[in-house]
Amino acid sequence: PVVSFGNLMSEGTALSRRGQHDKALGCFNDALKLRAGDKHCLITRSRCFLKLGDTEKSLKDAEASLQVDKTFSEGLYQKAETLYTMGDFEFALVFYHRGRRLRPDLHKFQLGINKAEEAIVNCIGNPSSVKLESKEELCFVSRQAELRSKKDNQKQQNKPKDQKDQKHTKKQSPKIEQQLLGQLYADKAYLEKLLKDEDLMQSSTRQGIKVMDLVLGGISYLNHRRDFWQQQKPIYARVYERKVLRQGRMQDKKQKPSEIRRFIAKNMEDIELCRGSAEESCRKAEHLLKKIQLWSENEVPNKNELTGDLHSCIGNAQLAMGEMEAALRSHKMDLDCARQNALTDAVSRALDNIGHVYARTGKFQQAINTWEEKIPLVRSSLEKAWLFHEIGRCYLELDKAEVAQDYGHKSLQSAEEEGDVEWQLHATVLVAQAQVKLKDYRSAILNFERALEKAKLVPSEAAQNGIIA
Repeated sequence: PVVSFGNLMSEGTALSRRGQHDKALGCFNDALKLRAGDKHCLITRSRCFLKLGDTEKSLKDAEASLQVDKTFSEGLYQKAETLYTMGDFEFALVFYHRGRRLRPDLHKFQLGINKAEEAIVNCIGNPSSVKLESKEELCFVSRQAELRSKKDNQKQQNKPKDQKDQKHTKKQSPKIEQQLLGQLYADKAYLEKLLKDEDLMQSSTRQGIKVMDLVLGGISYLNHRRDFWQQQKPIYARVYERKVLRQGRMQDKKQKPSEIRRFIAKNMEDIELCRGSAEESCRKAEHLLKKIQLWSENEVPNKNELTGDLHSCIGNAQLAMGEMEAALRSHKMDLDCARQNALTDAVSRALDNIGHVYARTGKFQQAINTWEEKIPLVRSSLEKAWLFHEIGRCYLELDKAEVAQDYGHKSLQSAEEEGDVEWQLHATVLVAQAQVKLKDYRSAILNFERALEKAKLVPSEAAQNGIIA
């Protein structure tokens, strides 16, 4: 069957959400063959590569999307995320700032700036407040410094105290490595123990791979992870953090702005992960909303934007749980917050959600009024195809078949611009159903036949059976 760009994108996105990133990559590769250089497809493929741990290809795709459009906010964010994962925190910070300047309404850029700044501080530390002493608190010595210390010890062999200190440092290194690796330290110790078994190291697997290569590969991977964690949050930074927290608790119970930002970022991530469970997502969002309301705007600069985001999360969770009145209240609060702070994207989101609630409760005219208010704010053709279809469906429910037919044609035109077969199918069925109500049976049959052909391309047996009936 003929496969469209829109179908491949939809299938790849669905596979990626289910964690099947390898299969999703195949879909995105095929999609790029049909529409080479599409920036949205490049970004989705870049996310897949990042999930699979291939940071080089992820960065390459992110940069390719920016060659098409240097002001592409998703491209800037993906490049920053990839650089952050690679440990290039300074460059990541640059692109988070660029994205923030272009799209100040997107909260994720501010979160990126916060975590990149904290990672840089953790790497550099605070030299004025950290005193290195020859105690158990002393962390590791870098490779260059270690080489220098060996040369100094060779020159000054007559100083036994220095030799004792060097031995003491070497003895402490397993503890330091254990702190960095955590539970993975036992795995590394096991692999190093296996290296001593010469007979096992000389053997091969059924696929012809040497056991020694596998073991050395595992140790190399753990060393890389240790170095990355050491760079992101070295031990002296952890010790310093613990001291500062103890002092802070003794002085006052107020949280610092950096701690508040970290707390909010962690909770927003938890809410995102709980989307499969509406009750849990609603509970966490309500808890975070109460916390944010206690803080001032100085402590949380984007307090109003965050408040709107949380009202939206709560409303979506309430809708999933069937609490329609509560969901409507939450989404209206999101809309009020967005309008007060002139957040265009948030206004569009809130109108979208309010229309959903009205349509679900059978208040079709209110849904139409809300969604028609959203039309000027829509940017993409795909979103237009969906919005026109929903408005047309509401008009059809109200027995206003002529208006429903007009919106069906608008939806079909937008879906054809995007190249999305699935929404072309929905729009064609809507037009045909409106024509049946208008008693224009010849036109209705022709459109049902066109819809049947599109249902075969999707493919969807349920849609085919429904259209035939």
